[in-house]
Amino acid sequence: MSASKNVDVLGETCPVPLVETRKAVRKASPGDVIEVVGNHPESKEEIPMAVDELGLELLEIKEKGDKWKIRIKIPEED
Repeated sequence: MSASKNVDVLGETCPVPLVETRKAVRKASPGDVIEVVGNHPESKEEIPMAVDELGLELLEIKEKGDKWKIRIKIPEED
């Protein structure tokens, strides 16, 4: 499943990665997949918590070196 929206927050620190992720979520449509790429350790923990709070689907978290990628799916409407 390819990403509908990409959020590149490499080199950014709190709160920018979370803010940019929330902006992408607000603009997304049901069924969209958002891929967030960054390297700020705290954001790697905060973004999944926000995904849970917003009722979104956390597809995966991948790490490679100091970089991470988080994939989020916007739920389909009933």
